[in-house]
Amino acid sequence: MNQLAVLEGLLFVVGEDGLTISQIMDILNITNDEAKELISTLKEKYEQETSGIRINFLGNTFKLTTKKEHREYYQKLIENPESSVLSQAALETLAIIAYNQPITRIQVDEIRGVSSSQMMRKLVAKGFIKEVGRSDAIGRPILYQTTSDFLDYFGLATIDDLPEMEQFMDNNNSDSDTDLYQSKYKEEIEE
Repeated sequence: MNQLAVLEGLLFVVGEDGLTISQIMDILNITNDEAKELISTLKEKYEQETSGIRINFLGNTFKLTTKKEHREYYQKLIENPESSVLSQAALETLAIIAYNQPITRIQVDEIRGVSSSQMMRKLVAKGFIKEVGRSDAIGRPILYQTTSDFLDYFGLATIDDLPEMEQFMDNNNSDSDTDLYQSKYKEEIEE
């Protein structure tokens, strides 16, 4: 087993949550020195000019991040009209936020059953959601809600123009596999 490849995959899977040395040691069943050596080797690999990512030590964890020197290209991607088509994961995340706003990322994760942190960053960058304060919950997580750009994109005058949730519940009770993605939102995007 190539522990370097496993570590790379682990860092990719955890995304912005990152991994501590202790977690790396536990998961790979290695010593502190071995974990540091693996991180060091992977960092050297990513420092090459042929790599678009790097490992950063942020918030007591190691995380895969993009290289700052490529920022202008990432910005072009975000601003590119062709990249404005929303994925199913983006639509799902937007629907959860729209129907439950204001809502924290953790609450979105619980509803989706998967981490939504990267998707929510993309939606913030596209201007569909924004931070609107902090929850009173432990840790005071950030609250998110949809923006006027969200309303414009979907042709809604107000958030009250969203279809009733019962409409989706009735669809889910039918024999077909129709789900939220088959709603009018997907149809509008594809037009």
